[in-house]
Amino acid sequence: MSESMISIQGVSKHFGEFQALQNVDLEIKQGEFTVLLGASGCGKSTLLNLITGFIRPTEGRIVVNGREVTRVEPHCGMVFQQYALFPWLTVLENVAFGLKMKGIGKSQRNETARRFIDMVGLQGFEDKFPNALSGGMRQRVSIARVLANDPDVILLDEPFAALDAMTRQVLQDELLRIYEQSGKTIVFITHSIDEALLLSTRMLIMSARPGRIVTDLHNDLPMPRNAAVQLSPRYNELKSQIWETVQAEVMRSLEATTSR
Repeated sequence: MSESMISIQGVSKHFGEFQALQNVDLEIKQGEFTVLLGASGCGKSTLLNLITGFIRPTEGRIVVNGREVTRVEPHCGMVFQQYALFPWLTVLENVAFGLKMKGIGKSQRNETARRFIDMVGLQGFEDKFPNALSGGMRQRVSIARVLANDPDVILLDEPFAALDAMTRQVLQDELLRIYEQSGKTIVFITHSIDEALLLSTRMLIMSARPGRIVTDLHNDLPMPRNAAVQLSPRYNELKSQIWETVQAEVMRSLEATTSR
């Protein structure tokens, strides 16, 4: 896990007079599970959109797996908070959609799609339509579709935020299992410190706007991160450290808002 998969070099992003990011420098290694934390509006989603090529930086450059990002390309797969599925396609057809766009034959793409449907625990639901699935199941389909396309990097923008606590816990466990099986590089946005501690190998805390990386923490908690780990002194130490930094940035954000 020594090679750099994502290289963010002096990146700033302006939307008119509004500055979302300021001079972000960041290297993410191949196989890392990196979680971005920070106050609302600090530029977390903007950073993900820059990595995947949905938008371009105002200054600086982004390189993914040795290729500079200049447009939307299949080097990154994105899982959004809302379930971005085609309602008129079945689970199998949704997961296979990207492969179809690549011109892969029906038999091969369906075989690949079924493998990832099995991986996310949706065996038996291949012929169901999204409206017949729960929110958690729809998000599993979204993850399977990204995995089927075999991207270099998987980006997840608060994918479990809209789910109930029990479903969220199940999908966190599923995502960790998939991460361990696939070895993919993952960048994950959350507002939950506990979620960050449970999932990540590395945690990045962003400043109040304009967004910068203010804290870079290695998550040395052992796997599996069961109840015993979550009650350990080290877990509470990391949680307190993160909370103090995030709280300070949230206060800075609020002060900047009220002073305008």
